Amino acid sequence: MGTQRSTSLSKKTGNKLHRQSLYVKQKREREKEKRETRFRRKKEEEREPELRRERIARNIPATIDRKRVWDDVDDDGLGASVDMEQLLKKRRLQQEEAKEKLAAEAENGGDHEGDSDEDSMLGSDDEEEDSDEEAAAKARAKQVIRDDSMAPSTTSTNLGLTPESLVAKFPSLFSEDGPAEPQVLITTTLNATIHDEAKLLCTLFPHSTYIPRSAHKYGHKYSVREICKYASNRGFSTVMILREDQKRPIGLDIVHLPLGPTFHFSISNWVEGKKLPGHGNPTNHYPELLLNNFKTPLGVLTARLFQSLWPKTPELQGRQVVTLHNQRDYIFLRRHRYVFRDKRPTEKSVVGADGKELKGVESIRTGLQELGPRATLKLRRIDKGIGRAGSEGDDAVQWEWKAKMEKQRTRFNL
Repeated sequence: MGTQRSTSLSKKTGNKLHRQSLYVKQKREREKEKRETRFRRKKEEEREPELRRERIARNIPATIDRKRVWDDVDDDGLGASVDMEQLLKKRRLQQEEAKEKLAAEAENGGDHEGDSDEDSMLGSDDEEEDSDEEAAAKARAKQVIRDDSMAPSTTSTNLGLTPESLVAKFPSLFSEDGPAEPQVLITTTLNATIHDEAKLLCTLFPHSTYIPRSAHKYGHKYSVREICKYASNRGFSTVMILREDQKRPIGLDIVHLPLGPTFHFSISNWVEGKKLPGHGNPTNHYPELLLNNFKTPLGVLTARLFQSLWPKTPELQGRQVVTLHNQRDYIFLRRHRYVFRDKRPTEKSVVGADGKELKGVESIRTGLQELGPRATLKLRRIDKGIGRAGSEGDDAVQWEWKAKMEKQRTRFNL
């Protein structure tokens, strides 16, 4: 009687063809079992939708972003990794508790005094007039404020959370008296060859001018401070210096005029728009600006710098949007054009942040076309003045990246 062949690959099989057939058979069985399990689960979830919600809540991937840790300090300095929204909320609660405590103490102290003072009724008409004026001002402000989006973003940056310490330290950057249409002067390092890349930046920033920088033996080698003084006298609000290595852009220095600060970024993954598959051609319209995931004091400061580089009022008819998305301290720069189109039969419905379908947009979809250029930025240093040479004092370098900062992979600076 011959021995029966095993259908398991756990036991060695000398015949190669037999091993291959067994492997194909086992793979088909595993795929069949997975498919049956998937269809069975789908039928059960159709009968009980609560099972699907429980499964989705249970299968949330444990990414590094979800494991992010914050510093447990009450500090809004540039070196602190704190969530400004939570920090300001904590401070607001502490102030309300302190006010309630003072009010309770005042009530306990006022119980022993008489309530028959006639002077207490004086000025009641003035208080009523003040309250009416405040109510009217609030009503006007409510009319000016635009209604919230039907699908609010969970990653957008709220620049209203800027701490007062940052405003006091960088008054020119947070001033509301800045130009509505910023003027940007773009240049390069001495004897640079990346003129095409610098001209691409001119298409990204409206009202920008590119001036080549030469180190010819008969020419004057202007320093960065001399260039900034020249630009400030001619109405420019920002100076950008594009740095190169091996004929590729590797860094971008942004100087906020007239007196700084200076932000130093490194550039990686630079891709021109014409090299992107299915790219479009940009127009001269002012783009919309999206700033995502800038949560710490350093992140809010960086977001404010980027906000000062584009006009405050976008031209919506151009349908262009510039996105600066911060993730794990890397800032991804993208530019797209969007178009509203009809929904295809195979597409799913749009859902909000709560996972429910949005009403009113059942038949509308948005298509995106990348315009370029695309790049990845990383903040390396912030100088108080114009560059390191133009900054003086103990706080000349406001913040600087160091390798030890990434020793803990779940802590981020922006």
